[in-house]
Amino acid sequence: MLMVFLSSVRQNARTRPAVSSSCTGGKLKITRRRARHAIAAIAIAGTAALALAACTTSGTTTPSAGTGGTVSVAVVNDFTSFNSSTPQGNLDTNGQVGYLDGSYGTGFQYIDSDFKIVHDTKFGTFEKTSDSPQTVKYTLNKGLKWSDGQPITADDMVLAWAIGSGYYDSATFDPTSGDVTKGTQYFQIAASTAGLDATSFPKVSSDNLSITLTYSTPYVDWELVNPIAQPAHIVAEKAGLKSAADLTKLLKGLPKGDPSNPAAPDPTLDKAAKFVNTGYDVTAFPTDKTLTVSSGPFVVSSWTPGQSLTMTRNKYYAGGLVPKIDSIVFRFIGDASAQVTALQNGEVDVINPQASADTLTALKQAGAKVLTGDQVSYDHLDLNFGSPVFKDKTIREAFLKTIPRQQILDSIVTPVNPKAKVLDSQIFLPANPPYDATVKMNGSSAYDKVDIEGAKALLKGATPTIRILYNTANPNRVDEFQAIQASAAKAGFKIVDAGSPQWSSLLPGGDYDASLFGWISPGAGTSALPQLFSSQGGGNYNKYTGANKDALATQTTLDPKKLITLEQAIDKQTFTDAYGLPLFQLPGVFGTSTRVNGIKYMGNQTGPFWNFWEWSVKKSS
Repeated sequence: MLMVFLSSVRQNARTRPAVSSSCTGGKLKITRRRARHAIAAIAIAGTAALALAACTTSGTTTPSAGTGGTVSVAVVNDFTSFNSSTPQGNLDTNGQVGYLDGSYGTGFQYIDSDFKIVHDTKFGTFEKTSDSPQTVKYTLNKGLKWSDGQPITADDMVLAWAIGSGYYDSATFDPTSGDVTKGTQYFQIAASTAGLDATSFPKVSSDNLSITLTYSTPYVDWELVNPIAQPAHIVAEKAGLKSAADLTKLLKGLPKGDPSNPAAPDPTLDKAAKFVNTGYDVTAFPTDKTLTVSSGPFVVSSWTPGQSLTMTRNKYYAGGLVPKIDSIVFRFIGDASAQVTALQNGEVDVINPQASADTLTALKQAGAKVLTGDQVSYDHLDLNFGSPVFKDKTIREAFLKTIPRQQILDSIVTPVNPKAKVLDSQIFLPANPPYDATVKMNGSSAYDKVDIEGAKALLKGATPTIRILYNTANPNRVDEFQAIQASAAKAGFKIVDAGSPQWSSLLPGGDYDASLFGWISPGAGTSALPQLFSSQGGGNYNKYTGANKDALATQTTLDPKKLITLEQAIDKQTFTDAYGLPLFQLPGVFGTSTRVNGIKYMGNQTGPFWNFWEWSVKKSS
């Protein structure tokens, strides 16, 4: 992703906020919060945000010599974009490809399975050099190159900063629709600019290997900023410039955007932004090989839509996450039972299907190694505040009274986790300490049980039509839709099936009344809060504005108690406004063959790929 990569990502649907952490006895203590999109996503609660620096590790990765071989992994969703940081590209598979090619979440740091931030000092270093004003310096190691052989420099970090900060934007937005009414919005991201928008133009070192960011307001998640995104030399070329240095020169010479007095859009920056926004979206393997240029350990070398995508080692990669294997193949298999069959037949080595009792039984019968745990992910129903039918709060409340959350939980999750309960918070997962106290005061009790008579009383004979968008290729979402359709019909609602296997690309468009999907989080950071709940959050697909002020305030609140208070206020406001309903936290399962070593469970958006550099393939005897 871009600089603020710790946003929720859409899963089989999408993803969101989820984890809190704190240091205890020299170790990182993890408490899970809810996850939801970016793309999902939020991640660290107040105490963790302040403890991150003390809990980080660095330079811990020492890959052994390569063993070669290929590992094939089954994933649910097909690939759609080489830029997973845009609203339409914010999909779990795209993010996992981005994790391997360096455009989403690897570079200066990554998140390990204990949700620690690990610094990759073989790629570069970064440190906070001042608290007043908050100042952070990033330095690339010498000799780093993109996969096309071009050097990685401060020009690339300046571009990533421009994408993530919204510095040049002069747009004014309609408070209801979120559409630009005046001025210019250049880069469109699935995350929020909150935090980075408090920085001035970076100070660039004379050797062009360092940038220094100065914040006018302290940013709680400064350590999660990773200033590597798209290659500046490629973006410069697409904008009609000769070099990355020319792009930096252009950016340095342009003024900060002023919504109160917007200037005409700069044509060159506009070209650059349009390429970053949509130029990486694909429907077939690109003939333009510049789209595949990578800063990470792997490069996409082939892709057959609907079937598979192959990534091979980047010969120029010099960071610390050096893989032992030569290639990774993504196999697109949406059905869980088909994934198990593919694993059993040796067609794939690793699967990460949606967990179910049948899946677990089948994996054990197949003799596979089974890894399980909670995901920092949850399924949810969101109501579209831009939809005419849901402008009336009474209709929203009536519809939510019909949602059979316990029935959905019992059919999908309880067979895997008998202790699972309906999720009653939009912000926290049950293992997080503030969860119980928040649930008692957030108003979720109004929807504890299905209340058809209460819904009828609110409707007063009306029979509203509700179009629900969801992924028809996802069995869990199909079950959720059918359960909601049957229950809501009893109150008089007419539920229209607006599901589609292309649901992900349709989500930003808003041509539906409600949506069903999942958010999955990195498990660290708070950036999902403005991403999902601020007016211009890149993951605010349902055009909700009720918690805008508090969501933005979370990015500059360093006091952990005040941060939790803000989060609880957002949670309560969403139930007050009948925003939608959380359904359940997702259980996770990996299945692996005996052919592959090094797979370890991870509950965040990177899934089994999180430690790809530790994977190895057993040599045949």
